[in-house]
Amino acid sequence: MSRTVILAAAISLALAACSGKESTPVSDAQTPAAQQPADASTNPLLSASTLPFQAPPFDRIKDSDYLPAFNEGMKQHLAEVRRIADNAEPATFDNTIEALERSGETLDRVSRVFFGLVQADTNEARQKIQEEVAPKLAEHQDEISLDPKLFARIKTIYDQRASLGLDPVQTRLVERDYQEFVRAGAQLNDADKASLRKLNVEETTLATQFHTRLVAATAAAAVVVDDKAMLAGLSEDEINTAAADAKARNLEGKFLLPLQNTTQQPVLASLSNRDQRAAVLKASETRAERGDANDTRQTVQRLAQLRAQKAKLLGFENYAAYSLADQMAKAPAAALKLLTDTVPAATNKARGEIVEMQKVIDAQNGGFKLAASDWDFYAEQVRKAQYDLDESQIKPYFEMDNVLQNGVFYAATQLYGITFKPRTDIPTYHPDMKVYEVFDKDGTSLALFYTDYFKRDSKSGGAWMDVFVEQNGLTGAKPVVYNVCNFTKPAAGQPALLSFDDVTTMFHEFGHALHGMFSNVKYPSIAGTSTSRDFVEFPSQFNEHWALDPKVFANYAKNYKTGEPMPQALVDKILKARTFNQGYATTEYLSAALLDLAWHTQPADAKLQDVAPFEAAALKKFKVDLAQVPPRYRTTYFDHIWGGGYSAGYYAYFWAEVLDHDAFEWFKEHGGLTAENGQVFRDKILSRGNSVELADLYRNFRGKDPSVEPLLVNRGLK
Repeated sequence: MSRTVILAAAISLALAACSGKESTPVSDAQTPAAQQPADASTNPLLSASTLPFQAPPFDRIKDSDYLPAFNEGMKQHLAEVRRIADNAEPATFDNTIEALERSGETLDRVSRVFFGLVQADTNEARQKIQEEVAPKLAEHQDEISLDPKLFARIKTIYDQRASLGLDPVQTRLVERDYQEFVRAGAQLNDADKASLRKLNVEETTLATQFHTRLVAATAAAAVVVDDKAMLAGLSEDEINTAAADAKARNLEGKFLLPLQNTTQQPVLASLSNRDQRAAVLKASETRAERGDANDTRQTVQRLAQLRAQKAKLLGFENYAAYSLADQMAKAPAAALKLLTDTVPAATNKARGEIVEMQKVIDAQNGGFKLAASDWDFYAEQVRKAQYDLDESQIKPYFEMDNVLQNGVFYAATQLYGITFKPRTDIPTYHPDMKVYEVFDKDGTSLALFYTDYFKRDSKSGGAWMDVFVEQNGLTGAKPVVYNVCNFTKPAAGQPALLSFDDVTTMFHEFGHALHGMFSNVKYPSIAGTSTSRDFVEFPSQFNEHWALDPKVFANYAKNYKTGEPMPQALVDKILKARTFNQGYATTEYLSAALLDLAWHTQPADAKLQDVAPFEAAALKKFKVDLAQVPPRYRTTYFDHIWGGGYSAGYYAYFWAEVLDHDAFEWFKEHGGLTAENGQVFRDKILSRGNSVELADLYRNFRGKDPSVEPLLVNRGLK
């Protein structure tokens, strides 16, 4: 059901939202929002936007508009669904399935705007709205999904689908709707439905609580440095940024090293003071384990337990079995096999990397064994020694706007013929944002695309893509897509210079954007990126390949001062170093993905688990317990699985990576970066959403099932 999918996505966004201290230019949060009337004449969320593409009118939306709009949206949606369920006419595709696709327009609009904003630029008022509305949305979704009359109509169509003359996409939609209702508990008895409702509300509440605490914990754990000498190794620009960050928190004369969402922190590659490195990593690893109001351990324990109970209620052995049943992997065993089969090669390579770094330490008479906090610092030295490659040499060639215009956009133009025009007349929610209109190769307007690239306290960590308006073949709505990242904002007057990892992130998120922009599906619930988790990362990871395509790279890798292209010798060093440190990178990812599955394969009768011993036992069980290689995310700050939509699904990045490398082999076999190849990929993958069984969708493109070999080669594991 379209709106079930949308509500689930909205709740996921709500749980991934963040808290921060910045306020918005337009806010009247002092007014009790819940008491304000839902008046379409004064509340811009209650009617379709009159801006191009129905873009959100951020200049008119106030924080006090959200709760009335949510309440009115839920009211309208339930009334629409009630009319469908109570329809006296026999159930048909049009009066039931398509009618559900058309329902919930107001709720969809307010959800997409609010949860997009609360992730990227929240404040105290929005956080309170989030905490209030998330459990309401869970109850609202259950009210629809557990409606016996509505499910009876869907089941009637599902049972008769072969004889109704449906086209393949309609059949796919009927099957997806039926499966969604069954997975949501539609076949349970009344007592079990009541139990499920309670579990869903508690899960939503706790997941919201987890994220709220984590964002506060991450902000609070930023490392304050009193002595500039302790920052030895950082560039002057980085030190200036640290001073500006401290000043922004009223820490005049000090320096602030904010934490990103992962375990390792970028500054660890440069800080030469070993004690300072250890302090930064400790702050990162213990951010949510300080015994204060932001401690997440009890929340994690209960979330794991109640998810297992929910899975049992729905007839599954554990939550991972429930979660993966509608994914490409189908079962935890398949995901575990992909991960554990890679562990020996990854950990062996990581151990070899440890040996190389220890040689450097010993040669410098360091007198200590490599620790996790030392890894990036000495890895950078090994990289310089083995490949003569220094990150500081690279960054001047990756100025952010140039990478976007002459790298990301250029590759898309070469492949798909699309072009981009800045729009300064479209309001945004933050001054750092930019908006572009995207034109198809025939000159027709295709989409709007927003960028929001700089880190700030009011933004969640990480990077993501989503839409303010979904492509909808029923209404003709065109997509309004946005990318959000957390690149370091330079000091005033300085250029925004990216690491190559940042460049890759920009290409990655734009791959998601292309998936949303090119969607050409009639029914919104199976359009765009509304696919399984282990498929949705495929287009984004695939798009990363173009960052190093020779033609694309030469077009954007230019010195921001001189405009000169990167010297070929430096390009060759980057290419040669592509598999450097992949033992670490693969092992830290596998550790996190296996931790996720360990938590979510517990049976319903499992006791509450103490986090530290459970985590240690799981890492040892899967043979990824290398002290120098901590998981990319430890349990207490693993937002993907507790506060976001990737519970029992973090493996998906690796699953999708198999697809992306295999697909790139097809491009290499057919001539690489050409418009002809781009059109095939667009037609067979990017435009199809979830309108075809995803394994079949891939086979229709590739002509065979994917092979894991290109992934192993690309990571230097074979």
